[in-house]
Amino acid sequence: MAPARRHFLFVVLGALWIAAQPVMAAAETLKVGLVLPLSGQLAEVGRQIDNAMRLYLEQNGDTVEGTRIEVMVRDDEGNPDQTRVAVKSLIEEDKVNVLAGFGTSPAAAVAAPFATDAQIPAVVMGAQTSLVTTRSPYIVRSGATLAQSAATLGTWAAKHGIRNVMALISDFAPGSDALHEFSKAFIAQGGEIADEFKISLEEPAFGPALAQIAQAKPEALFVYVAPWQVHEVLDAIAAQKLREAGVKVIATGDLTDDATLAALGPSALGIITAHFYSAAHPSRVNRSFVEAYRAAYDETPGAMAVSGYDGMRIICEALRAREGDTGGEALLKAMKGLSLKSPRGRVVIDEKSREPVQNIYLRKVERRGEEIVNAEFETIEAVRDPNNSRAEH
Repeated sequence: MAPARRHFLFVVLGALWIAAQPVMAAAETLKVGLVLPLSGQLAEVGRQIDNAMRLYLEQNGDTVEGTRIEVMVRDDEGNPDQTRVAVKSLIEEDKVNVLAGFGTSPAAAVAAPFATDAQIPAVVMGAQTSLVTTRSPYIVRSGATLAQSAATLGTWAAKHGIRNVMALISDFAPGSDALHEFSKAFIAQGGEIADEFKISLEEPAFGPALAQIAQAKPEALFVYVAPWQVHEVLDAIAAQKLREAGVKVIATGDLTDDATLAALGPSALGIITAHFYSAAHPSRVNRSFVEAYRAAYDETPGAMAVSGYDGMRIICEALRAREGDTGGEALLKAMKGLSLKSPRGRVVIDEKSREPVQNIYLRKVERRGEEIVNAEFETIEAVRDPNNSRAEH
């Protein structure tokens, strides 16, 4: 059975999966309530996280220190109302020990008070808003904040001679957040945002805005659009021949995520991004991860896959450190300060903010033989979230 179809059947038939490992009859159980958008416009986010969590348990086993890990999946369709129903059921009826997943910041915000009341960790794998971890002292982030990439890109651009930037974003909260963080860092280094264009989510029209941008010829164009608009905006940029006019296209790594990069084709070539992961990252750990993920799912892992893989590892390592103790406070304590040798490089969970401290890579989309990749060309080490930093909350 094809991997995609197999995954679909798991979701339809049960909303419950257990890694395919021998089960010890006398083992205690750690229940993980996994809430993800597995249908709708953000299904790719949920699918990557789900796939990578499965892969981690298949590689490392589902039993840690005598405690078996059971993962219970709920599809919230990217709808916070559905998130609320799912989380409430998982805590009150299924008595989960850990919450995990959350593809959007609204979903994570909805889950936060439930985690606090139940006093159990919530490992946020998808949501990238800085405020997420301030909503509950039980939230731990395994992925990244949008601010880490956007602010790093803004600083890098200004320090590398770019002084005049125009911006094109989708008119929704993540787009505004990305532009705010980029602009704040860019302007602090002497840069100028000459103009900005916000494009509707419902009736996007990139052509008129890009025609104005092409006429103005800024040194660079900062782009952040909704995932389902990436193809359209890149085609429109190509049609306006911005690259040929010498306008650099810069973005956070969401624009050219490795999971979808091959499908973007030549229109993505030359785009410079800042991000916490590239499938082309040249480490042994990452090569092994990419090979295993491709073998299991016949596709390239993106940033959300790494977030899910490391999120599952955080849960397992915390359980190991507590010698199988499934208590929420004990697990949370073990997650704080945890250091991981991840496919993306070294990651440390800050003890106070519970945010990942990690490398952010400057990448350029290039063709390498038959493959189009996000080629890393500069590393900014140990980047903290610029908003939470070491703050305790």
